[in-house]
Amino acid sequence: MDDAKDGHGSAGRAAQAPLTFLAAVDALRSARLRPQVEIEQVPPPQRLAPFAYALEATVVDGEQELADGRLVLLHDPAGHEAWRGTFRLVTLVRAELEPEMAADPLLPDVCWSWLTGALQTRGLTYGEPSGTVTRASSHYFGGLSARPAASQIEIRASWTPREELGGVPDTAAHLASWCDLLAQVAGLPPAGPGDASVVTLPQRRGPQSP
Repeated sequence: MDDAKDGHGSAGRAAQAPLTFLAAVDALRSARLRPQVEIEQVPPPQRLAPFAYALEATVVDGEQELADGRLVLLHDPAGHEAWRGTFRLVTLVRAELEPEMAADPLLPDVCWSWLTGALQTRGLTYGEPSGTVTRASSHYFGGLSARPAASQIEIRASWTPREELGGVPDTAAHLASWCDLLAQVAGLPPAGPGDASVVTLPQRRGPQSP
């Protein structure tokens, strides 16, 4: 992760960033993640909060990309009624699925449980969770007819991390749990001993021809 300006990307805005926000960002930068997750800082979205910091990640296995996503840390020092706090984490996670897995009617519920389970496994307390789980299918015709049908799952979610002593949430642990979610959606085995009740997606098929 690079050391680009925080906030909305301007030096003046970053100079005014509260110490709590800067501490939360520093924790994100120092988080230790599993090697299959490649992560980088990207420009944050505008006008969602006075201060924001964004990361993008890709889960890779050799040259194959298994899943990708974005995690955004929002901060409003005045607090936000809908958040019930001053920080908010917003995420998008995507991965391709085998068509038979995508057809499972319980898939949306299972995917949402992966998110909440990833947070709970690391002992994180959070509030006001919300989100959607969307699945889509693609079928190919004409010059692309040799390609098999493809299905994709997309998880969009947000939650309010509990603020620790000093008003700073444990953003490093939240990032680690988010990477656990990415790895699980990608079909990777858990990094360590996990709950036997957790369901993991099967490995994806090999790279497809364009």
